[in-house]
Amino acid sequence: MADDMGYGALGCYGQDQIKTPHIDQIADEGIQFTHFYAGSHVCQPSRSVLMTGLHSGHTPVRANDTRQFLLDSDVTLAERFKSAGYVTGGFGKWGLGYEGTSGHPNRQGFDQYFGQYLQVHAHFYYPYWLWQNDEKVMLDGNRTGMNQYVNDEIHDSAMEFIQSNHDKPFFAYVPYIIPHVEVVVPEESEIPYRGKFPKVAILDPRENYLGSEDGLTTLAGMISRMDDQVGEILQLLKELKIDENTLVIFTSDNGGQSGGKDAGWTKMTDYFQNNADLRGYKGTFYEGGIRVPFVARWPDQIAAGKVSDEPLAFWDVTPTLCEVIGADTPEVTDGISFLPTLTGDGEQESHEGLYWEYLSRRGLGRAARMGKWKGIHLAGQETIQLFDLDSDPGEERDVAAQHPEIVEQIQSFMDASHSDPRPYPGPVVPTSVRDFVNGPWIK
Repeated sequence: MADDMGYGALGCYGQDQIKTPHIDQIADEGIQFTHFYAGSHVCQPSRSVLMTGLHSGHTPVRANDTRQFLLDSDVTLAERFKSAGYVTGGFGKWGLGYEGTSGHPNRQGFDQYFGQYLQVHAHFYYPYWLWQNDEKVMLDGNRTGMNQYVNDEIHDSAMEFIQSNHDKPFFAYVPYIIPHVEVVVPEESEIPYRGKFPKVAILDPRENYLGSEDGLTTLAGMISRMDDQVGEILQLLKELKIDENTLVIFTSDNGGQSGGKDAGWTKMTDYFQNNADLRGYKGTFYEGGIRVPFVARWPDQIAAGKVSDEPLAFWDVTPTLCEVIGADTPEVTDGISFLPTLTGDGEQESHEGLYWEYLSRRGLGRAARMGKWKGIHLAGQETIQLFDLDSDPGEERDVAAQHPEIVEQIQSFMDASHSDPRPYPGPVVPTSVRDFVNGPWIK
């Protein structure tokens, strides 16, 4: 899973400037979904939805807030794999609990985890340390310079896990941090793109953040470096002779970002059309914020070259993978299994609708898709915007006034999809955040 990579960033989704041949290979040799949605428009709740099979009106973690984390009573996808006899490993950005909390990945079904537990740590590519289970792993090469690119460290650990456990059932969750800020990549990944794009400086105003004077080149290099790493995983599966019977999925946690105060990110996202021709960016309920690439390869079960326009979302992953591994479908889930779409065997159930929400300082924002209709209720606004995605995929024309009966239907669906969030269990400032602020986390 990529981090902040939009719907249009891959060749198989129309990208013609950034090369992603290995992820494209997954689509060519398997299935590509054209209407697949993230769990949220930002990372932490999106990951909670993916792990629990509950959309953001029900999932435990509903905001980018360090006080929110999973409890022991929450059942994750990793726990379901573990109960079914799988070895489980996670590598990269977790975001659902940190040291000393019930949301720590080792307490949520992972036999091993290597990476960053707090999402704020995953903003940086040359830190001094990462977590491996309960232990800090020091990256000494970054004390003398930028010598250990963290996405490489994450990837190498995932490769080692697959190599060590290929003779038994395993579940590898690999949430890479590319292409989230910072904007930086080892030089060899930039070289193929140098001189091909206009120079755009991406210099984050926040302290300690690295940037690039040639941001388009750097971003392209970041995405292609991640694609190369996906290719290494595919090659390893082939060398281990398990590629025919291994389900490989690639997606992203939300859409490409606008960068907030840093307008340079908007220029990069728009230049490459990383969100395709969709409206909005990360942090919005428009399609550019929540519609994501989703491709899957499983030669034993998925015919090559399939394309599906079935509207599906992250909360469908849990019931689908439970059916794949023969585990019981969760009694409480907002998802449906899309295994029939993957394999072509059986009739695919469709959603009545899809729902998202996010509580910010402005209030509760929410969105729903029901068939071709998309409703967005912006926080602090009284009225619901309505778009016909069939005729207006770019969400340019609000047709709420012409279809009051559809607006009423969507509002009722939104109201029924929401439950009050539980109290925050965590401290306001966890230890690891204090460590980050006071250092040394990065140079």
